[in-house]
Amino acid sequence: MNTVESKDGTTIAYDRRGDGPALVLVDGALCSRAQGPMPDVAAELADRFTVYNYDRRGRGDSGDAESYEVEREIEDLAAVIEAAGGSAYVYGSSSGAALALRATAAGLPIEKLVAFEPPYVVDDSRKQIPRTWVADLQALEPADAIKYFFTKGIGLPGIIVSMMKLMPAWKPMKAIAHTLPYDAQVVGDNCFGDPMDASQWAGIEQPVLVVNGGKSPGWMKTSTRALADAVRGAGHTEVPGQTHVIKAGAIAPVIADFCR
Repeated sequence: MNTVESKDGTTIAYDRRGDGPALVLVDGALCSRAQGPMPDVAAELADRFTVYNYDRRGRGDSGDAESYEVEREIEDLAAVIEAAGGSAYVYGSSSGAALALRATAAGLPIEKLVAFEPPYVVDDSRKQIPRTWVADLQALEPADAIKYFFTKGIGLPGIIVSMMKLMPAWKPMKAIAHTLPYDAQVVGDNCFGDPMDASQWAGIEQPVLVVNGGKSPGWMKTSTRALADAVRGAGHTEVPGQTHVIKAGAIAPVIADFCR
């Protein structure tokens, strides 16, 4: 494990493996550098990149602050990129893609960005997320916050969330459930069914590739295409047979082909 200090003094933990150009991985909700898709993604790409897989603040071995602001997470990513040599390719998944997009628009030295399915909602094709969801998540105990996030945020049936409680991943998810309001704030106003506001991406000048899975819900496919249209010069691709839980072996070639 390696650590770097963010601008506000928070310690950010990261793993580094492989050899080649720097590639930073940015996790989605309820994931850390030890749990979720990124360890497998790092393993797939370590023969072509020096891969940096970090714990977002409040997760794993990274620290946190008394209050949360999205800008602090952008600074965390900036600190990891600085530790990686001052610039890097970035792959973000789900809310991690939303964070990476905001960081790119803010001017971080990101060479290219691959954004996989940021959880935006730009139409009325699914049940709408409550506009109070940040406050709602902040008020709930960990288990209830996870259920709220998956049912009202992602749209999963409650029975599936109940089954999750029997899985080994449930305990680690509960341990970082207090960061769910962070993810909600990162996504911002892009999840309430309104058309995509392209002005928020005006600062993005780097190449961006927006990706979705071929088996992902229709609302998610619609939002990824809307995002690709809203970001100047962005590309879009769909990975056949994949869902929001995309396999490392399926996304790794997409990242490798784009980031070169």
